[in-house]
Amino acid sequence: MPGRDPLVRFPVASVNRPLRIALLSYRSKPHSGGQGVYVRHLSRELTALGHHVEVFSGQPYPVLDDGPLLRPVPSLDLYRDDDPFRTPRRAEIRDWSDLLETAMMWAGAFPEPLTFSVRALRALRARPGDFDVVHDNQGLGYGMLGVPRLGLPLVTSIHHPITVDKRLDLAGRSWLERLDKGRWYGFVRMQGRVARHAGPLITVSEAAKRDICHDFRVRPRSVHIVPLGVDTRLFRPRTGPRVSGRIVTVISADSPLKGLPTLLRAVAKLVTERDVHLYVVGTPTAATRAQAAQLSLGDRVTFTSGLPDEEYAALLASAEAAVVPSMYEGFSLPAVEHMASGTPLVATRAGALPEVTGDAALLVAPGDPEDLAATLRRLHDDAGQREAMAERGLRRVGQRFAWPAVAAATAALYRRAISGELGC
Repeated sequence: MPGRDPLVRFPVASVNRPLRIALLSYRSKPHSGGQGVYVRHLSRELTALGHHVEVFSGQPYPVLDDGPLLRPVPSLDLYRDDDPFRTPRRAEIRDWSDLLETAMMWAGAFPEPLTFSVRALRALRARPGDFDVVHDNQGLGYGMLGVPRLGLPLVTSIHHPITVDKRLDLAGRSWLERLDKGRWYGFVRMQGRVARHAGPLITVSEAAKRDICHDFRVRPRSVHIVPLGVDTRLFRPRTGPRVSGRIVTVISADSPLKGLPTLLRAVAKLVTERDVHLYVVGTPTAATRAQAAQLSLGDRVTFTSGLPDEEYAALLASAEAAVVPSMYEGFSLPAVEHMASGTPLVATRAGALPEVTGDAALLVAPGDPEDLAATLRRLHDDAGQREAMAERGLRRVGQRFAWPAVAAATAALYRRAISGELGC
């Protein structure tokens, strides 16, 4: 396999022996975005299966349950919510990786996947013999190509290729804006190269696998599907009545990929005819706030972020309807959380959403506010349909999406990687 020292031989792990797992995540935002959610629940359930799990993460650090251990891999944290694109103080610079991170940020690039991979490789090199397998979550930095040379098999998760985000973000921009944004997305080329040479890949759906193979030029046999799960202890229907007219959506980042402008336009149409209120869980950009003001949605939309887990889950379960308006999704954890909460779901026919939701969602055209507004109007007016959809969503979650099963399938894939069974 390209990128692997042909003299390296990985030790074979007994089928019954607990594994020592290094789970890497270059950033792990706890309450929104798939990476922190994935790391938290996978690490917990792998530990419950008897494995030893250490999570190596840059900022923002994940919230972990009892069992797995957090090993901070500090970056300069140049993109923190309260001070993005900050210039670090001279005293913060520790070594050449910090200088590289700062220089790349100044040049308009996004350095975290690369610089985290270098720091994570350094941390792993300092602990020879401590792990059986390394699992890189969505980073795909060049440093990961050094992991097999440490005598460790590498497994990599790609929830979807960032090439999709890049295409959507650059569409319709001026040449100067495309040049600027193109520098930001420079890491995507690196991720494609690493994906082709690092080892077996995990993704979450057939749709995501097709896009990874096409955009990153990866052979299909290298990509293995393990869907994501949902914590049904937290995301569940509640006993109290739902709030009439409440619509909820969850965005991991306010980017063109997530389709929030389309949803705002749809709600602006809907509020002229129905008494509805939109809750957006996520941090909006200034442009999004300006759009909401231009559409006169000031008292009909609420933006909220950083909610504690129980409060977040209760909000999802309180809504009359939920929306995933994305232009693309490789999976969509929020869609599964909505279904687990018994909340009727409207989603777009984009990426893996039809595959994930099955018959448990009303599907609309991505980017079409008229279609979305009409569908939400029908759902608002039909209590019987809402009840039937809630039942279908709960049934689908129970049949397909559970974190213990995700962890068991992932651990089985680790063992196959350790034994050399998985080709690249």
